Amino acid sequence: MASPRRKPRRFFSVLRAANAIVRWRRSRRGPLRPTWDDRFETWAIVLRLYAIRSNALPLSVQRRMASGVLPKPGGAVAYEPVLANGVPSEWLRPAVCDPSRVILYLHGGGYCLGSINSHRDPVGRLCVAAKAHALVIDYRLAPEHPFPAQLDDARAAYSWLLAQGVDPSRLVVAGESAGAGLALSLLVALRDAKAPLPAGVICVSPWVDLEATGPAMKDNAPFDYVSRRVLLEYARYFMPSQRWDDPLASALHADLRGLPPMLVMAGGAETLLDDATRLAARAQSHGVEVTLEIEPDMIHAWPLFANAFAKAQEALVRMARFTCERVP
Repeated sequence: MASPRRKPRRFFSVLRAANAIVRWRRSRRGPLRPTWDDRFETWAIVLRLYAIRSNALPLSVQRRMASGVLPKPGGAVAYEPVLANGVPSEWLRPAVCDPSRVILYLHGGGYCLGSINSHRDPVGRLCVAAKAHALVIDYRLAPEHPFPAQLDDARAAYSWLLAQGVDPSRLVVAGESAGAGLALSLLVALRDAKAPLPAGVICVSPWVDLEATGPAMKDNAPFDYVSRRVLLEYARYFMPSQRWDDPLASALHADLRGLPPMLVMAGGAETLLDDATRLAARAQSHGVEVTLEIEPDMIHAWPLFANAFAKAQEALVRMARFTCERVP
């Protein structure tokens, strides 16, 4: 087996080769989505095929591959490993920032993949744009550690931040995909415990329905790299009891009253689109201030690819704007 370090080079080599095929096909049939140029269409197709093939591999291999696909961060951010109440974590500190403005970032990956390593670049870019410090945590992953291990780790890290003197009114919790679902679970648990809540929450491409329902699961399947089959597989790893309507595991079933203002972002071409729209509708019906942004034709968690695409970087800027509005 090739080493994980060779995987990104192979991935980008495939991108270059596939682009010629995509341009040929587009010249005859047009773009797959109205706003896709040939470069983004190549990326989306290859990423989808890459996900299909990689999901057939053991989780240990998938984790190494996921850590290698995104680029290494630049030098605009300093990185400081810490233990947050026993949870392996890392501070991301941009050179120019307001140190009192803090983001707690919870990575995605279906509760089975993802790490600090896989998210340094996009979270670092978010920190720079928001002029904020960020704490990224390596919460425990399923199936080795099923629910509620992830929530326990998020609560431990949040408590650690407050013990370090972080003012919750100067704190925003953010995450993408499963990380967005975990962010909401954290806030619901904090509210129920009558603990101080943060100033806001950012949910990018949130996975909040463990049953993976909604028309977009089928309608957007030809375009997105996240499939219903894989989501259900990860859900079984995450919660073997299949109590998928547990409000602390699936926020679509949670009472969201009293939560802080929420930014919900989703791509118009992603399979989890309906999770985002239903979450926003539920939160609004519960009296939460919600901003819902649907980016036309974008795939799942597109802000992660800010190193490659302007629309992804623009999404990070909007996330930063929300952070600064909540923590001026």
